Amino acid sequence: MRILVQNRQKKFKVMDSLKPLIERTLLTTLESEKMPYNCELSVVLVNNSSIKKLNSQHRGKNTPTDVLSFPMYDRKTLGKIIKSENYEEKFEILLGDIVISLEKAYEQAEEYGHTFEREIGFLAVHGILHLLGYDHIKEKERLEMRAKEEEILKIIGLTREENGC
Repeated sequence: MRILVQNRQKKFKVMDSLKPLIERTLLTTLESEKMPYNCELSVVLVNNSSIKKLNSQHRGKNTPTDVLSFPMYDRKTLGKIIKSENYEEKFEILLGDIVISLEKAYEQAEEYGHTFEREIGFLAVHGILHLLGYDHIKEKERLEMRAKEEEILKIIGLTREENGC
């Protein structure tokens, strides 16, 4: 598994523990989803101004958001790749990119009354689930995705209860 974490913002100091937290969260998610192949993805840490531009360009929403995902495949295509008998394990599947606003993560951690680490963990899980084809447009999809997010955060010890939420 190759995870590239890039800090492209200067507003917040990136703690040394942040990259390992993001990597552990993403690896746990892939294990939970039983991904049989090596994967590659990138995580870009930005500020609200940068993510607002991306949100406007790609979703037509001129506001900052917390996380954006840019998957390489839709769920159906990714499913075919995973189930393909012709796919060799030596190859890596390029899943896509996740963009997280550290500024928004700090705001939301404060707003929701939990730690910054829990918020970053949540956003990383949320982002990679989108790369794996999950969505939350319909209520049933939203509930399924939220349950998976909470299950994975529990595995890595970032539950709401343990952080006083």
